[in-house]
Amino acid sequence: MVRHLAAGLLTIGLALAFAALVLGYQPDAELNRTALYYAENTAKDLGSQNIVTAIVVTYRGLDTLGEVTVLFLAAAIVGLILAPGRGAEGAGRRGAPPPGELLTTGSRMLTPLILITGIYVFVNGHLTPGGGFQGGAILASAALLVLLADPGHRFAHRTIETIEGVSGVAYVAVGLLGLAFAGGFLDNRFLPTGRFGALLSAGAIPVIYTLIGLKVGAEFASILANLTETEERR
Repeated sequence: MVRHLAAGLLTIGLALAFAALVLGYQPDAELNRTALYYAENTAKDLGSQNIVTAIVVTYRGLDTLGEVTVLFLAAAIVGLILAPGRGAEGAGRRGAPPPGELLTTGSRMLTPLILITGIYVFVNGHLTPGGGFQGGAILASAALLVLLADPGHRFAHRTIETIEGVSGVAYVAVGLLGLAFAGGFLDNRFLPTGRFGALLSAGAIPVIYTLIGLKVGAEFASILANLTETEERR
């Protein structure tokens, strides 16, 4: 009874807090100084058609590096905790029913399409809505589909770790190239910005997003693989 009462009071308190925020919300009449600069100068300065992604990987590049680092730490911790017994005999979920033919066939057909979509999203992140995090998550969803269709499937951990490590090091290296040959860390203009709106434009932004997409996809896939293998050992 006390637990239900406390939960009810907490829910009411949160509802009142959010109601006050919604009812008291007043949109800004104009952009602040920083936002106005971004809106007016990002496309011209960086050569990117999608100014949101350009801001994320250039002006806010250190913040993006921090986000990728946090995701790497999460994947590393999951792998460290769940690593014992990874190569145990008897892999495969005991007593689990075999996957249906529809799911198995569907995964074989859809997995390549999902991978292509993920690559498209992060390669075109400087032109259209998308980017490295979104594309990487799509790549990881292909791994999830494979595991749903075949819970006993084993991914090559060494390959995943290599992709994650190489893309992470290359990402930092690209940032240092911007520091050495352009205006600062992760400055994309050490490569030619090209023709505005073309695929090969926006300097190093497509390269940066490709590296982020591969890194994020590998980290999510590593987490999924470790969780699945741990569940099967129970």
